Amino acid sequence: MLSDTDAYHELCAYTLAHGSPIFIHQLVVDAFTAQHAESFKPIGVVFSLLGLYLHVEHGFTGKQVQRAHMQLARVRRTWQPIALPAERGAITVHEVLATPPGPARDAGIERWCASVWQACLCSRPFVAAVAERELGVASAPMAR
Repeated sequence: MLSDTDAYHELCAYTLAHGSPIFIHQLVVDAFTAQHAESFKPIGVVFSLLGLYLHVEHGFTGKQVQRAHMQLARVRRTWQPIALPAERGAITVHEVLATPPGPARDAGIERWCASVWQACLCSRPFVAAVAERELGVASAPMAR
């Protein structure tokens, strides 16, 4: 069985070759980073949670999330670590990679993003405040 990192790299190869203008690769990066937060610096975790928030709750495409990350990165800051739950989503990179390439795998990426974001909702107040303050994205009530 592939390690999480190897499965992630294989999924990245798929998304980078995808060719879709929505740039689903960014969604994979954000889901994996949030799910494996202990392996990343605080800036990466904050950006990944912001990306999931923008995508899942506000419907941003991967390309729009990437632009938001670039905008946020223009000003240098020190980000503090965010406390996250030990369990960060029921869906893993392995499950997504096991799905046949094409629309089914793309839908699996969407489910993975939603699963990770749902598991990390404890960070929503902080992430929504960053999105509003830094990007002008108003916090909307969560759809249930």
